[in-house]
Amino acid sequence: MANTPRQTTTTLTALALGLLALVLGVARPCLGSSGVSVSSVVTEAFFNGIKNQAGNGCEGKNFYTRGAFLSAADSFPAFAHGGSEADGKREIAAFFAHTTFETGYFCYINEINRANVFCDASSSQWPCASGKKYYGRGPLQISWNFNYGPAGKAVGFNGLGDPDAVARDPVISFKTALWIWMNQAHQVMVTQGFGATIKAISPLECGGGGAQMNARVKYYEQYCQQLGVDPGNNLTC
Repeated sequence: MANTPRQTTTTLTALALGLLALVLGVARPCLGSSGVSVSSVVTEAFFNGIKNQAGNGCEGKNFYTRGAFLSAADSFPAFAHGGSEADGKREIAAFFAHTTFETGYFCYINEINRANVFCDASSSQWPCASGKKYYGRGPLQISWNFNYGPAGKAVGFNGLGDPDAVARDPVISFKTALWIWMNQAHQVMVTQGFGATIKAISPLECGGGGAQMNARVKYYEQYCQQLGVDPGNNLTC
């Protein structure tokens, strides 16, 4: 017996839903296999194992938290993705190696020497606000008006008018660090290795095999070991 119009519509709807489910079912594993789940790698034990090495008198001791980091990371879905699971773990190890170096195990929020204004008056697109200083703040010590301006625009705060937001809100603080990372280091970490991230973040350390570069490498190797992944090649710059 021929289908009625109502039966035909129901059948077509069921077929469409089935096709959609099939497409999603195929797509999701492919997306999920690229990189790692950040929250499953950056455990409480991993994060606090870094922070607990900072002294009790450190300003960052109660400021930087795993929850703030994960909230910030949600805004950067490409972080620790774009390669294999091992690549994702290496990128997490690299990010925390740099933040460990820059903040002294999350001890510092603000740069120690705050006398410098770090205002580039020639940056007409990101003009300095009167009375504001753009010294280093946060996990990767964002500095200069030409970085605060676009970072604030990207992650949702007034980078030029209120740079202190990076030192006041831990989620904004981690967002600025991840903004720096994704714009300068993410791609080279995946394609070239840890040494290229040193060149991207602190190029003055490259070329001489100095103590600062070696310290970053040491942290990276330690965190790779903790995460059970080989550090790969090209560790220095």
